[in-house]
Amino acid sequence: MNKNNESENLVIASDELYSDLKSGMPLLVFDLRLKEHYTHGHIEGSVHAVCDSRAKETIMPKIPKGVKIVLIDEDGSISAPTAAMMASYGLDAHFLKGGIKSWDKSLVKKDIHTIITPEELWHKITNNENLVLVDVRQPEEFSDFKIPGSINIPLGELFDIQSLNKIPKSKQVVTICPHGNRSMVAAFALARNGINALSLVGGLAGWGQVLNPKVVTRDDVTVIQVEKIGKGCLSYIVGSKGEAMVIDPVYPAEKYVEFARNEGLQIVKVIDTHQHADHVSAAREIAKITNAQLYMSKYEQYDFTSNRVGDGDLINLGDSTIRVIHTPGHTAGSLSYVLDEKYVFTGDILFVDGIGRPDLRDNAKEFAEDLYDTLHHKLFALHEETLVLPAHHGEQSGYKNSVYQTTLRDAKKMLMLGLSHDKFIDKVMNTTLPRPMNYEKIIQINKSLQQVPTLDVANLEIGPNRCAIST
Repeated sequence: MNKNNESENLVIASDELYSDLKSGMPLLVFDLRLKEHYTHGHIEGSVHAVCDSRAKETIMPKIPKGVKIVLIDEDGSISAPTAAMMASYGLDAHFLKGGIKSWDKSLVKKDIHTIITPEELWHKITNNENLVLVDVRQPEEFSDFKIPGSINIPLGELFDIQSLNKIPKSKQVVTICPHGNRSMVAAFALARNGINALSLVGGLAGWGQVLNPKVVTRDDVTVIQVEKIGKGCLSYIVGSKGEAMVIDPVYPAEKYVEFARNEGLQIVKVIDTHQHADHVSAAREIAKITNAQLYMSKYEQYDFTSNRVGDGDLINLGDSTIRVIHTPGHTAGSLSYVLDEKYVFTGDILFVDGIGRPDLRDNAKEFAEDLYDTLHHKLFALHEETLVLPAHHGEQSGYKNSVYQTTLRDAKKMLMLGLSHDKFIDKVMNTTLPRPMNYEKIIQINKSLQQVPTLDVANLEIGPNRCAIST
């Protein structure tokens, strides 16, 4: 078949497109013109789209094969070859004969936004705006981890009337997928049915990089808890007399400089509680950009230079003192930090609603024994009113603006922590949990000189933290 015949098979006239739009059939209408031309007047049910190399590599492969696609430009000169290219990839692609100039029906004039950044979405969630979050992944992906409160409608089902009826028309719709590609197609599909949806830029990977600072105290010292909302990671900025130490920082590293500056603090020290397995540590990066001193556990192996600290060491910060306790159990070299004998930063050893898992280094029995000893003979030896500030919270906690904290007195009330030594070990050893995604690669990065591009951090960290045993 020659190229002219191929083109004739892809062409669609205005009347046919008008009929298709009214029929409710699975259909995507992409307007390839400049955004300002689209805004000035476009066919109702069409969406503005840019046909570039990124769209070809990321958006186009996500379009379901059974969906009819119609491309529109000014006169057909661009849409015709583009439709031919898409058809060569197995898509049911067509172009409007004569372009928008041939359309003799009415046009609509409105500027439709199609994207929302993770930071903008977080702002809307915290302001309790009227949202419906539609996760368009497959059910097995959705069940693994999700943004709390979202509903699951796989992309292929968004062309079905019954599925569309599940979406409240009175709320702002946000579509979600791992990296923002499927969700963009979903936003297009919903727009075709009169639902203005916003696609989450960067998807769940981008969502996992949003940091939310919350004030623990500004009394004798300043303590800011920084939540990585998509991962449940918790890190801290501790300030005294203008000096700040950052504990267990995550990416984006530069946000800690901003948060510290907002408190009138200069970062002079950076420290991790242990060698993390679920997220890439930003400790080295922050130390580099602030010229701060870097501290790491002397009980763990690192291939880079740092100040090594261990049990009984004291770290001075302004008018405050931080006492180091060796608290193995999650890892062999885990440390906890006691600030002025009032606050304890427990890393992944003790959480608000659980304890650290001992099995990520393949020494579960030995580490479970260490965990019991750490909890009962080291942490619980502190004053019971000591405020516990952990490095994670559970997914079930959802999102809140209050600080994730507990006291040692309340922590002792957890059912598992009331068990005898043997029953505790048995319980921990018989608790089977999936391991964090990419955990072996993340451990290797955190112990080595390897530098990871910031964009790769989001992909490595995607998924739940999975470092806790809930009690």
